[in-house]
Amino acid sequence: MAQPHVRRGVKVSEAIAQDIVRKIGAEGLRPGTPLPSEAQMIEDYGVGRGSLREALRILEVHGLISIKPGPRGGPIVAEVSAAAFGQMATLYFQASRMTFRELMEARLVMEPVMARLAAERRDADMAKKLGGIAEDTPLDDDGGYLNYSGDFHRLVASMSGNGMLDLFSGALGHIFHERVSGLFFPKARRAKVRQAHAEIAKAIEAGDADRAESLMREHMQEYATYVKRRQPALMNEVVGWR
Repeated sequence: MAQPHVRRGVKVSEAIAQDIVRKIGAEGLRPGTPLPSEAQMIEDYGVGRGSLREALRILEVHGLISIKPGPRGGPIVAEVSAAAFGQMATLYFQASRMTFRELMEARLVMEPVMARLAAERRDADMAKKLGGIAEDTPLDDDGGYLNYSGDFHRLVASMSGNGMLDLFSGALGHIFHERVSGLFFPKARRAKVRQAHAEIAKAIEAGDADRAESLMREHMQEYATYVKRRQPALMNEVVGWR
């Protein structure tokens, strides 16, 4: 195998990392798929062990592969997750001194747009599933309420049909909820949240994009107001690298 083309200013290790990612995508390699051994890739790329290991480390840090230890171990394709993407993004957020206010504002923009897209590109089966999640959300079980509410928003994002928005919104949601862990609507207000989710689900199932977007914006704004009231100092806090 010929060494990957290296653009001016790009290190050999970076070029190898880019080539590995390209192959993962081009060959449709699923999470858990073993990549060639270190010895094989050294031979394939015609590089030293140091350059290859640096390339693999780049991919591992970014959550695109994992390294299985042991004699039969080696690089394995990892699942591209919003959590891993969010963890990487926090490095840039902290370096740029971006705050949780900005993060919340970004979510207030993205979530309604995704609800609109979900309605425009509605999938009947997924819409029914979304409605079921809304209707079945438990009100007295904190863990269950949190899981169902998260599942509802994640499914709306998936139904948008836009992988970019899905990944970004999932990452921001993960960063935010990890920081405010345990801060969700009190039991007295959860029935209203469940009703809001049910109405959003109905609008999406009906293909009413305007209503879906409006309801999601209202729902997200209400939550943002609640968080600001409960934790006012959070809004000016810089998002920390995790």
